[in-house]
Amino acid sequence: MRVNLMIEGQEGVSWEEWIALARACEDHGLEGLFRSDHYASIGDPGRRGSLDALTTLAGLAAHTARVRLGTMVSPTTFRHPSVLAKSAVTIDHISGGRFELGMGAGWYELEHTAHGFEFPDTETRLQVLEEQLEIVHRQWTEGRLSFRGRHYRIVDGDALPKPLQRPHLPLIVGGAGGRRSAALAARWADEYNTVGGDPEECRRRRAVVERAWEGAGRDPATLRFSVMTGMVIGASSAELADRARRLMEGDDQDGDPAAWLDDKRSTWVVGSVDDVVDRLGELRAAGVERVMLQHLLHDDLESVALLGREVCPRLG
Repeated sequence: MRVNLMIEGQEGVSWEEWIALARACEDHGLEGLFRSDHYASIGDPGRRGSLDALTTLAGLAAHTARVRLGTMVSPTTFRHPSVLAKSAVTIDHISGGRFELGMGAGWYELEHTAHGFEFPDTETRLQVLEEQLEIVHRQWTEGRLSFRGRHYRIVDGDALPKPLQRPHLPLIVGGAGGRRSAALAARWADEYNTVGGDPEECRRRRAVVERAWEGAGRDPATLRFSVMTGMVIGASSAELADRARRLMEGDDQDGDPAAWLDDKRSTWVVGSVDDVVDRLGELRAAGVERVMLQHLLHDDLESVALLGREVCPRLG
């Protein structure tokens, strides 16, 4: 089981916090640092800001040497596929081959209307995602490319340079185990990432994606299946309760931290070091190769150190 940190960058994460988080991941042995790609806060629109995802990761690529970096996930509604493909390749070169691109159809209508992005219906967004996945993948792997779809047209273009990683930098598709997203991933992606879910639900979703892999003529053994989920860890019960209390305060919630934690246990990774190791072991048994643990206390570097010091060594 490979452990990555996932940061909701639209919730007011400063550049100084990004640097500290990236260095903590690198210093404490986590595999990677992923971030959301949003233009507006979800938890507190109008008060919390968001640095741009791709340019943030480009900056972090120049400040790190080992940790992998990626988006989880980039909506296709924000950028033309040639811009997205070129940006990803640029970060891949800056990082020396440590970048991964997650792609999705987008869902947060508020940020689209607030920033002037078109937000078409779900079917149209899925069509756009399908065309973008093909264009991005082929620009990374082919020479001269011509493409004519319902939404994009490319004539005899050769996107240079190609990624440093071979055969190309990893491409991740996010979804909830639906047949449409699984089929798109099976055709173009290297990894399928799903949000939340208990181990049994993760097992069910993986089975759907494996069938899609087979349907596309790909060996299911080549599937990489990952989960993004919330995380709260504590070296002691008092430390765990304190982190839960801070998270509740950030969402303007009152109540008992213990009850709040109990409510999260079915879908998050929550508890002591032993609890976290056990839950990650259950996810691994359900077919999850790696996790992106959603760390919502951006100034809390001790949680990152605890993961690296106490959890990762026990996962093998």
